[in-house]
Amino acid sequence: MPLPKLDKTDWNILAALQENGRISNVDLAGKVHLSPSPCLARVKTLEESGVINRYVALLDPVAAGLSVSIFVQVTLDRQIESALTTFEEAVAGRPEVMECYLMTGSSDYLLRVAVADLEKFRTFVVDFLSRTPGVGNIQSSVALKRVKYQTALPLPVEKEKPSARKRR
Repeated sequence: MPLPKLDKTDWNILAALQENGRISNVDLAGKVHLSPSPCLARVKTLEESGVINRYVALLDPVAAGLSVSIFVQVTLDRQIESALTTFEEAVAGRPEVMECYLMTGSSDYLLRVAVADLEKFRTFVVDFLSRTPGVGNIQSSVALKRVKYQTALPLPVEKEKPSARKRR
């Protein structure tokens, strides 16, 4: 289905759902100033068109026992299509790889890996990454502290202004 042309109400619906994916349709409709039926129809259209990809629960990595984040730059021996495909398919099957990007610059790929500890990361590198066909160089950086993390995309919506206090 082709992507729909989004209007201000659609953007507001998307912003509200990014903030709380479990908001009820009635509450969502009130927040975006629609009645429930048209609001639900818009959400369904956004889902069917792929603008809304899926709904998830975001877990705290520390509470889930995955407190170590490591960014890994991978350079392949050769940058040919078959080598790229082989690497991407191998990485796609690894649950500890949270994100993987094909890059420009000095490395071919940037991975964000979440593990319980450095021993688990060592195992990932030695038993998997270094054995993946075509991998030529691996460079890692351990994140010491997460300064900012957000999953919500920056949408073109106006922020609600706090209500002005009434004068007495």
